[in-house]
Amino acid sequence: MTPVLIHLVEDDPEIRDLVCALLAREGLECAAFPDAVAFWAAWAVRRPDLVILDLMMPGEDGLSICRRLQGAVPVLIASARGEPMDRVVGLEVGADDYIAKPFEPRELVARIKALLRRRDRAAAPSPPARCFVFEGWRLDLASRALTGADGQGVELTAGEFDMLAAFVKRPQQTLSRDDIMDVLKGRQADVFDRSIDIQVSRLRRKLGDHPREPRLIRTVRNAGYLFTADVQAVS
Repeated sequence: MTPVLIHLVEDDPEIRDLVCALLAREGLECAAFPDAVAFWAAWAVRRPDLVILDLMMPGEDGLSICRRLQGAVPVLIASARGEPMDRVVGLEVGADDYIAKPFEPRELVARIKALLRRRDRAAAPSPPARCFVFEGWRLDLASRALTGADGQGVELTAGEFDMLAAFVKRPQQTLSRDDIMDVLKGRQADVFDRSIDIQVSRLRRKLGDHPREPRLIRTVRNAGYLFTADVQAVS
């Protein structure tokens, strides 16, 4: 497993040595740079997991570096400029956290680890939605069940269920007949335009949608069908 790499951009050599030694004791790899030129050269070779920036440096300053990073990795500003407005400016240009010098070493480590945890949580894939709710209805993909607001189940054929699942996964979007046929393919060998229309009519009836003036599943002329409900995915 590749160790966590932290880039430290700091023009004070004593602080560079102190922070690198501190992070090494925590099992974190730290590469330190005295200015933006050295930092960007290293960035091009290997992107770090987190960047610690000083603000006041010769050449390009920390705020400029932070702007250019544009949230690519978590950024912690460590600066002697510790006034509230300095913190606000740092956070506004894209920093994820701000610590004033001189800092307590344990606080620096704690902030770094908190940012890394936040990054890992953000990167973790969300579990796929198991259920969708709309207009008082609940569609459970795992059990393939449709339940009304009264808690009573509504029996759907396999094709009707798959069609409704396609609609709730793409609400407010027009699905062409070809889109729906792709979903139903394999469920029945004789899927064709007219069978799509028939299944839509049956699904409307089971959802209580008016056959002449449907509200949930609208026909879009020469385009397909639009599921108009406000759908929420729930785990």
